[in-house]
Amino acid sequence: MPYLYRRALAQDAADCVTLRGQTRENALSVEQLRAIGVTVDSWRAGIEDESLLGHVCLHAGKLAGYCFGDAASGEILVLVVLPDHEGQGIGKRLLNAVVADFHHRGHTRLFLGCSSNPASRSHGFYRHQGWVSTGQVDALGDEVLELRIGAE
Repeated sequence: MPYLYRRALAQDAADCVTLRGQTRENALSVEQLRAIGVTVDSWRAGIEDESLLGHVCLHAGKLAGYCFGDAASGEILVLVVLPDHEGQGIGKRLLNAVVADFHHRGHTRLFLGCSSNPASRSHGFYRHQGWVSTGQVDALGDEVLELRIGAE
């Protein structure tokens, strides 16, 4: 069955929150998300008011992955792919869709927090996609990477 990609909808919020705890690395449960202020209601509101820009991937009608960013700051907040769907190019395609949204909105610099551990899947993934270290560390201890887009 093929993968279906589309822009995130408000009704995806509950599945996104649940799926976040099912990842291979950096999983956060519904309770952990709630503790940092992320709930189904806040996620839904962000999608509805477009403060969160996101895309999802569906397989057999179920969420297989998603990527979201903060529309105001240009920060990629989360990229998630379920373990059973890794290695299919889903993460790259979702990230590229969100990057394109940011470019369309006029952003020329995007950023994200990423593990500085080379053994982490995200460490190599983002660098392979052209993201580079800023030399900074965020409040969670993650390395800050950036991507310059659309700058002539």
